[in-house]
Amino acid sequence: MQATTLTLPPGRAAPADLRQQLRASERRRRLRSIALTLPLLAFLLAVFVVPLAALMIRAVENPEVAGTLSATGSVLADWDGRSAPPEAAYGALVRDLSGLQETAQAGALARRLNSEVSGARSLIMGTYRALPLEPGLSDAQVREQLLQLDARWAELPYWQAIAKNSARWTPDYLLASVDLRRNSQGEIVAVPAEAAAFRDILVRTFEMSATVTLIAILLGYPLAYWLSLLPERRANLMMILVLVPFWTSVLVRIAAWIVLLQNNGLLNRALMGLGLTEAPVALLFNRLGVVIAMVHILLPFLILPLYSVMKTVPPNYLRAAISLGSTPLAAFFKVYVPQTYPGVAAGGLLVFITSIGYYVTPALLGGPSDQMLSYYVAQYTNVEVNWGMAAALGSVLLVTTLALYAVYRKFGKAELGMG
Repeated sequence: MQATTLTLPPGRAAPADLRQQLRASERRRRLRSIALTLPLLAFLLAVFVVPLAALMIRAVENPEVAGTLSATGSVLADWDGRSAPPEAAYGALVRDLSGLQETAQAGALARRLNSEVSGARSLIMGTYRALPLEPGLSDAQVREQLLQLDARWAELPYWQAIAKNSARWTPDYLLASVDLRRNSQGEIVAVPAEAAAFRDILVRTFEMSATVTLIAILLGYPLAYWLSLLPERRANLMMILVLVPFWTSVLVRIAAWIVLLQNNGLLNRALMGLGLTEAPVALLFNRLGVVIAMVHILLPFLILPLYSVMKTVPPNYLRAAISLGSTPLAAFFKVYVPQTYPGVAAGGLLVFITSIGYYVTPALLGGPSDQMLSYYVAQYTNVEVNWGMAAALGSVLLVTTLALYAVYRKFGKAELGMG
């Protein structure tokens, strides 16, 4: 028998060629998708990922001492921290300080050491201004001249601070942000009770944020439900009123709340006019005023996602539950409310995370005991000029926020039946 060969019609490709063409088409589609998302990825990398990475790095970086007193740190590397520092350390200290090109470097060094030992700023700057010493002096002679210049150079705490901070990287900032520190032997211990503050500030930050979130949910849920029941035109009009705070400056809104909440403000006058109180109620420069203003500012962040979820809930479900014998109130809480949990969770998380980083509102409306962690980040950045401590506090806030978000994702999905 003669073998027969099959030929494909003109223009038809073999199956293998067809698979290759499909793979090539899929590859081109993926490349186009990647090319379209590259600008967004570059933007996120430039304004989000890189600053966060820089923040985390600066929280453990310690360049002030390591970059200026490198020779002194090398000499003190084998020092036990208990006996008198070696004479070579004095000579290395003078050489390091004499090699500084700018006074700003000495100032940064002095500030860093002063955060460890009180009085280090005046000691470093006084020594720096007295340099250079006579040339050709031995280390012993340099030691004598430094002690004559300032007797504090014989005290161990200043040398211990230099030795402890001679490394380029340090956990000290992160430890200080949770009220811990390293002692002269390198052991991690708690700071004295009178100096401990940051853990309480962190707890206060989350307490105030949780309070604002809870009040926003209690106020925003019925408002969003009412909006979802309105005809579309009226709902759009009411939504414009909800969004008005977005179009007003935060400072303008805070100034308005100061006018309303002060002792002679409209609210206190109304309370006294109605006979509800005989004297003005303290509503300003305390936590109550901060919470009121923050709820007002952040309420739209809860209403918008909640309203969008409520609009998708079919009204037939409530009518069906009532027709099957349920009371309207029971049907609302057992049938309607569970379907809005995603909106409550999304809006509540948005309000909570936003309120954690609030700075202006507590600073202007609150008292000293009402400031949140962001206030101290700004304090260390603008006043103390301690970038390491500011970055450490920011890192602690970031990590705790991410941890809470991870807990929300885990348990929130399980509760909604998505896990």
